[in-house]
Amino acid sequence: MANKVQARLPDLAAGRRLYRPMYNEPYLETCCRASLHRVVLAGAPGRPDGLKDGPCLARLAGMGLVRRRADGRYEMTDAGRSRHAAEILKHAAAPSH
Repeated sequence: MANKVQARLPDLAAGRRLYRPMYNEPYLETCCRASLHRVVLAGAPGRPDGLKDGPCLARLAGMGLVRRRADGRYEMTDAGRSRHAAEILKHAAAPSH
């Protein structure tokens, strides 16, 4: 039986994957999606640094979804607007059951 199971599983030691990735973009944790939305809500004034979501803002900046301005506040990039529309607004528009 073990040989049959091993025959169906890829050789992980050789670096092969069990599944193909489903998305072309890195996954955003719930906290980072919420942080991205808070940047949208902050609007033109920007989201200040030093709040609890600071690590998420830094991660989002590293992904190019937000940028840190000279005054230290974070603002949305075009890539961030697209990601927000695809992930956050999509869920808001979905009908509830």
